[in-house]
Amino acid sequence: MPPGEVVLTPLAGIKLVEPGDDLGEIAIAALAVNHLMPQTGDVLVVAQKIVSKAEGRYVDVATVEPSERAVALGAEVDKDPRFVEVVLSESRRVVRHRPGLLIVEHRLGFVMANAGIDHSNLSAQGGERVLLLPEDPDGSARALREQLVHAFRTEIAVIISDSFGRPWRKGTIGVALGAAGLPALIDLRGQPDLFGRELLVTETGFADEIAAAAGLVMGQADEGVPMVLVRGLRWSAPEVAAAALIRPAEHDLFR
Repeated sequence: MPPGEVVLTPLAGIKLVEPGDDLGEIAIAALAVNHLMPQTGDVLVVAQKIVSKAEGRYVDVATVEPSERAVALGAEVDKDPRFVEVVLSESRRVVRHRPGLLIVEHRLGFVMANAGIDHSNLSAQGGERVLLLPEDPDGSARALREQLVHAFRTEIAVIISDSFGRPWRKGTIGVALGAAGLPALIDLRGQPDLFGRELLVTETGFADEIAAAAGLVMGQADEGVPMVLVRGLRWSAPEVAAAALIRPAEHDLFR
């Protein structure tokens, strides 16, 4: 591979994931079927949805008893109060709301619509099911990476990705919810720019950049590509978990 070239390979043939499935075994089998032997520096990007499915992060909305707050808020945003109750249960606070839109601060610190709770690409079986984010995305990434490193005896990294909307920009884009084996955030402050001037504020969301690139081949609808192997990246910064990508509240000028 020429220096500077990055290759993204979608892993075909991955089965529909169910609660209790071993994602490590699924990834190992998918790499074999696609004739890929991981190398040091490779990154496996895994869609959040299959991580949540494997971890059994389902809630049947039909079984939820909404609180008075959820009933009132549901009326304001024109959403099922039972669904709103699930959103509130996963949230620290409501950031903004209007009819059709509910933006919250997730318990993990993400600011997102509906606490990242998903209806799309779920089987209709099992009632009115919705899917929550993983309990600990960085922990899920670490566990999966440990399986892969043990199986292949090589330092492969793992990113758990999801699709977020962004303030002031239309369209969703891939971001890293969890990461292991690479620096999710690279601090370039103190380093010189092209003309020797010291960088004062530059930090690179390295894991988010990788997740966004993988999103180009994962797709957003019926593509059915929940894993992508990224090869050709280089980094020298120490490992940093994806939790470091969340801006602290005291630095947030817009909330």
